[in-house]
Amino acid sequence: MDRRDALKLSLLAGASLAAGGAQAQQACATDGTPAQFTPKKPADANPLEREFEKYAKCPYCGMDRKEHHRARMLVQYSDDLVDGVCSIHCLGLSLGVNIDREPKAIWGPDYGSTAEPRPLMPVEKLSYLIGADLKHAMTKRSKHSFASADTLKEFQAKHGGTVGDFNEALKQSYLDMATDVAMIRKMREERRKKMMEQKQG
Repeated sequence: MDRRDALKLSLLAGASLAAGGAQAQQACATDGTPAQFTPKKPADANPLEREFEKYAKCPYCGMDRKEHHRARMLVQYSDDLVDGVCSIHCLGLSLGVNIDREPKAIWGPDYGSTAEPRPLMPVEKLSYLIGADLKHAMTKRSKHSFASADTLKEFQAKHGGTVGDFNEALKQSYLDMATDVAMIRKMREERRKKMMEQKQG
C-alpha cells in the first residue's frame, strides 16, 4: 500500500470531518482539535491483541465493532496511536482528521473467510469488491475486502461489483461521503422519531 497516496486521499474528507455522527466533545488542550478526532486510547504497539476489548466501539459513529466485524478496520499511526473503526467510511474520517499522523499499518477484514469474527489482514494483501449488492456498514455502496482472489470472483459473479485495491476502495469511500452522510443522518432522524413516538405512546 502506498501510504502517501492514502494520506492524499484523506484530504478529500476535509468537507466531511464532522460527518461521522460522533457527539461533540471537549477540544484537545494542545491544538483545539475536537477530542473525538484524536485517537483517545494510549499508544498501542500490538493493536491486534485483544482487539475488541480495547477497541469495542467506533469512535466516529459509536457502532459496535464486533457486531460489524465483517467491515471493521484498524489503523495504527506512526506514533502508535490506534483507531479501531467500524468500516472504511469511518477509516476515511480517521485518516482525514489525523492528517499529520502517517499510517504505519492499516488492517481490514477478510470478508470471504468463514471465521467468526472475520480475521484482520494488512490492507495491501486484500482486494476489494466495490458496489456489490452486499450490505455494508455506514455506506450505501459496499466495499468489502477479500484475501482470496478466487473467493472474491465467486462473490462478484453472484453479487456484482467491480474489483480494486485498498487505495481505490478508499477513494470511492471519499467520493461516496456526501451521499452516505445524508443517508446516515436520515436513518438516525427516523430512529429518533420512532423512539419519541414509542415514548409518547
